[in-house]
Amino acid sequence: MIGTHAFEQAREHRELRRGCYTELHKDARQFSTALSRHLYVMRDRTAEAEDIRALEETKDTYRDRWSEALMIASDTVVPSAHDVNEALNLVYGQVKRLEQGRSRPGETLRSAAEAQHSLWALIGAMREAMRGDLGVTDDPHPGIRSGELPEAVRRDFGVAEET
Repeated sequence: MIGTHAFEQAREHRELRRGCYTELHKDARQFSTALSRHLYVMRDRTAEAEDIRALEETKDTYRDRWSEALMIASDTVVPSAHDVNEALNLVYGQVKRLEQGRSRPGETLRSAAEAQHSLWALIGAMREAMRGDLGVTDDPHPGIRSGELPEAVRRDFGVAEET
């Protein structure tokens, strides 16, 4: 019976991690998307209260999920999840400074768009770490591997062609 109990506990813990990972991945993607949307708003017009509230709500949802993940995620997942968390917060800080007219030297809509785009590779790496921890895959290829900016980002935020 001890073996059955240990097996059930391991299965329950795996399901708990799976649920946590699914939600963390979803919320990180939604936060990154909200940052992108906010950059487009700032490019086109002054952000209004509703725009700001939408970004803040998405950030708060992600922050709560991150706090939960710190208690549940395995030690093999935490480093990549930490990288995502740190990068999301850095981009968020840059976006907020731009929004409030208090940007630091070198901070522009362009640099914020570049930083926001780089989030996708980190989120992809986190996803692969999660899938590996769950035993779903050993595929070392995250969804977006290239550091190359899509044409739309280059065009929309005045990013010069890379040579």
